[in-house]
Amino acid sequence: MAVKKWTAADVTEKILNKENLFILDVRNVSDFEDWKIEGENFDYLNVPYFELLDGVEEIKAKLPSGREILIVCAKEGSSMLVADMLDEEGIDTAYLSGGMKSWSEHLHQTKVYEDEKIKVYQFVRVGKGCLSYMVVSDDEALIIDPARFVDQYMEAAKAEGANITHIVDSHLHADHISGGKELADATGGSYYLMKSEGAVFDFNPFEDHEKIVFKDIELEVLAVKTPGHTPGSVSFFVNKKLLFSGDTIFVSGLGRPDLGNKVREWANDLYNTVYTKVSEIADDVIVLPSHYADFDTELNEDGYIGDTLGNIRTRNEKMFTASREAFLDDVEKSASSVKPPNFEEIIMINRGVQDADRARKQELEIGPNRCAVHHTD
Repeated sequence: MAVKKWTAADVTEKILNKENLFILDVRNVSDFEDWKIEGENFDYLNVPYFELLDGVEEIKAKLPSGREILIVCAKEGSSMLVADMLDEEGIDTAYLSGGMKSWSEHLHQTKVYEDEKIKVYQFVRVGKGCLSYMVVSDDEALIIDPARFVDQYMEAAKAEGANITHIVDSHLHADHISGGKELADATGGSYYLMKSEGAVFDFNPFEDHEKIVFKDIELEVLAVKTPGHTPGSVSFFVNKKLLFSGDTIFVSGLGRPDLGNKVREWANDLYNTVYTKVSEIADDVIVLPSHYADFDTELNEDGYIGDTLGNIRTRNEKMFTASREAFLDDVEKSASSVKPPNFEEIIMINRGVQDADRARKQELEIGPNRCAVHHTD
């Protein structure tokens, strides 16, 4: 019996199809409890690899029969060894190729929207809760909040017969490393960011570009200033139909404004955003955020993370109807939650002040999303 090797894409399909899966995670307990592969119909057994060095006899009875079993570790080496041991015992298993590192880096592409003028794709980084987008108009493409895996966006644009001509970041990301500058360098596209975010490399500041229009088709991107998550956070209103909301509005809540240690001040900005700018936007506008907190509950029936603004207002009625003081108190309470690990170093890299090789970037990004944590009950 040959041990099977599954990719992160294979596991993603099982999540999307709500399949049953049993995961044997052989990482340390603290790593497993902090971050694991999550699926609606997944069950788990966490036994650190070092407890299995003398064999797998003690865990055989804890493994289900008649179910697919996936073994997961940090990089794949330990899971391969455990899979071989179980295979020798006649237990059919698979292991995750590349381990949790590959899970952290996988992008799942899905179509969000299409009309006679534009086509929109969402890239779901399932292991991190990060979302990025490609908007295609004729033979040009706009990339929104790209991850550092720039080749995937270039391949996606090529498949659409388009060149990447515009790249935008809604804010200076704190939980993952942006691919914006690298993608601009690779494609010759124009890169946009708020000047107030403090980047030291060349880019086009949104302060000087209230609108970005490309092609003669009416594909219009408005930079709607929405401070809150960071002082330079923006959202992008495309053709008055789609609101790419960055980390300002999520399907199940609002962005955390505490990463700059100015929680009350930035929460006040977020309140002004919600009760002035956002309140003017129609209920039927589709909101497409840059993060999500729970894949199973925020994935809609059309297969992407997003919802109409009206539905989001209803779901988060308390936050959209609160008084200023109640809003600030609620946000301040949420600020006690765990901040993204290594966020200060990630911000320095995204500003261009600091550099890191691929291995260091992988290490910095390992772990769950902790930007979409402010929810309203």
